[in-house]
Amino acid sequence: MDISTNYMGLSLRSPIIAGSCGLTNSLENLKALENAGVGAIVIKSIFEEEISYEVSKMSKTVSESSQYYQDAYDYIKNYTTENRLEKYLNFIKKAKNELKTPIIASINCVSFSDWISFIKKIQDAGADAIELNIFELPANVNLSYEDVERLFFDTVAAIRKTMDIPVAIKTGCYFTDMAKFMQRLSWTGIKSLVLFNRFFNPDIDIENLTYKPAKIYSDPSELSQTLRWTAILSKLIKCDLSASTGVKNGEDVVKLLLAGAQTVQVASCLYEKGLDYVKTMNSELIDWMESKNLQNINSFRGKMALIGSENPSAILRTQFMKHFSGIE
Repeated sequence: MDISTNYMGLSLRSPIIAGSCGLTNSLENLKALENAGVGAIVIKSIFEEEISYEVSKMSKTVSESSQYYQDAYDYIKNYTTENRLEKYLNFIKKAKNELKTPIIASINCVSFSDWISFIKKIQDAGADAIELNIFELPANVNLSYEDVERLFFDTVAAIRKTMDIPVAIKTGCYFTDMAKFMQRLSWTGIKSLVLFNRFFNPDIDIENLTYKPAKIYSDPSELSQTLRWTAILSKLIKCDLSASTGVKNGEDVVKLLLAGAQTVQVASCLYEKGLDYVKTMNSELIDWMESKNLQNINSFRGKMALIGSENPSAILRTQFMKHFSGIE
């Protein structure tokens, strides 16, 4: 039974990808994931906001009244940034030296104009591809949807001038005209769209009147959003689709492949069930394929996509009333 696939031009032995998270931040874990049969690994993102926070914390030791404050701040910023980035590049080099599994780098930041040179270094360090997370919650009333979309297209244009390795864009689902936007984004030359970025969700501690994290791990109920949009977009766009969020087992992998995903990214289930759980998910995928007498993934990928579906209303339906009344 063949569960290999091609993603962004890379040959993967499994469609299951270890998504960017704290678990993909050590060589020991990367090796364990490779031994478990993962198809590719997205190493933990380097976050612009983490670097900014570290710079801010170190800068507090410098008196703002000092005439040398600006020079000191610039030094701290440059030193901190270069130090963090160099560590990231070294990690990529070590991973590529010790693993055969494709390694995908990941960056999460908003001011990409300052990161173009670093992204080129990621390619030089040996990464097989890069995943860019360039989405923010659209909470700024001073930004129009055109401003938000322009960020994506300008970023992709700048990146494509400097990189030869495949580029994936990981994004959220808050767009005015998402199907059209995603289709246009796929025409820019990127190799994949990753659906979806899972935001940090806040909760309120009513005793201490402070914010706290809500549920950290994804929930099975979150799969439906990814499933719907994978089915809608899979035959509309001109690049690969990698599905993420809410994936808990091999059955979920099957569902997303049927909807048209090229690969499926997992993270929360690895925290909850261990890195070796990839073996179980691969086995569940193989067992299902054998039960349906399917020899490879291409024989069923996209079978349940919107385009070509015998019952498109099942995918597009949004109102419960229509569901319960049987209205098509």
